[in-house]
Amino acid sequence: MGHRVKWTEEHKMFRTTVRDFAEKELAPYAEEWDAEGIFPREVFKKAADLGLMGIRVDPEFEGSGLDWWFTTCYVEELVRCRNGGVGMALMVQSDMATPIIAEIGTQEQKELFLKPAVTGEKISALGISEPGVGSDVANLSTIARREGDEYVISGQKLWITNGTRADFITLAARTGDVGFGGVSLFTFPTDVKGFSVGKSIKKIGNKSSDTAELFFDECRIPARYILGEENMGFMYIMTNFQGERLVAALASVATMQMAIDDAIKYANERTAFGRSIAKFQVWRHRFAEMMTEVEAARQLGYYAVDMVNDGLDGTKQISMAKLFAGDLMQKVMYQCQQAFGGFGYTTEYPIGRAWTDARLITIGGGTSEIMKEIIAKFAGVVTG
Repeated sequence: MGHRVKWTEEHKMFRTTVRDFAEKELAPYAEEWDAEGIFPREVFKKAADLGLMGIRVDPEFEGSGLDWWFTTCYVEELVRCRNGGVGMALMVQSDMATPIIAEIGTQEQKELFLKPAVTGEKISALGISEPGVGSDVANLSTIARREGDEYVISGQKLWITNGTRADFITLAARTGDVGFGGVSLFTFPTDVKGFSVGKSIKKIGNKSSDTAELFFDECRIPARYILGEENMGFMYIMTNFQGERLVAALASVATMQMAIDDAIKYANERTAFGRSIAKFQVWRHRFAEMMTEVEAARQLGYYAVDMVNDGLDGTKQISMAKLFAGDLMQKVMYQCQQAFGGFGYTTEYPIGRAWTDARLITIGGGTSEIMKEIIAKFAGVVTG
């Protein structure tokens, strides 16, 4: 079954809104924000004012109550900001840290955390990864112990996007036994005593998004800030990861398409040995291959969106979409960069930054190796 989306006028209008925002208000600062290693906080507010921080959130909490096809429009157009870090930071807020609160949070949690994130008043982060734990969520070691009507949290988190300035964290901590059955999720306000931010991590790409190490030293939060049931956190995280991985796949496809379009334009204009680069068969065929593979990646992503939109379990399809798009992106960015020659190796041209930004996709949100394990399990292959 292929995807059934029919783009409506509403989709087109929404696309135009996001595209204008990305191209006019974000893209002109792409290089500058990468050099600074952060972008202005007000970008979250501007995005929220356009309805981008709560596309699928219930209008009761200032959201738009729309579906995954509108999220697809948002993700595909936001990449036009020409800055992977900005896109990632905004999508962490809109599609990684907050959807689980919208899904299982209490009325109070939605009022205190979800609503101000949707309106851009607060910045959110997703606190799962630790120095010794990335994709292996079941073995995280940050502890949350119950004391009366409070939880006391101690531990450490690493690789946390928006970590240096988050007002709250959707935080995973161990409340029970070792393994996946002892993990819980919390809405954690960062103004709590004992919480501190370590140094902002210097990365090779996505430089404008702050990525931090976080420390929790006997941090006390109300017990009612637990998300859902105690020790059910692993299941919630696995569900939440699907949205994160899907937006990553969709963004990758849109970024590849933009890079190919840029490279073709450059190849048509750039001459070598008396003719444009595009007139060399090797480049015509490279572009043809890349366009074909990117279209295949797009359709795989759309198929996954269709399943999620219909309320079906798209875990296998999402894992396939992320694996395929992530691995393909390494090849496409390399080839597009090659088309630009020496200019592709500068940070002044978007392709130079896009090439380094692209490296994250096979690592973040579950590595390509983890995607293969998930797909193998669905196929009935005996794993482990």
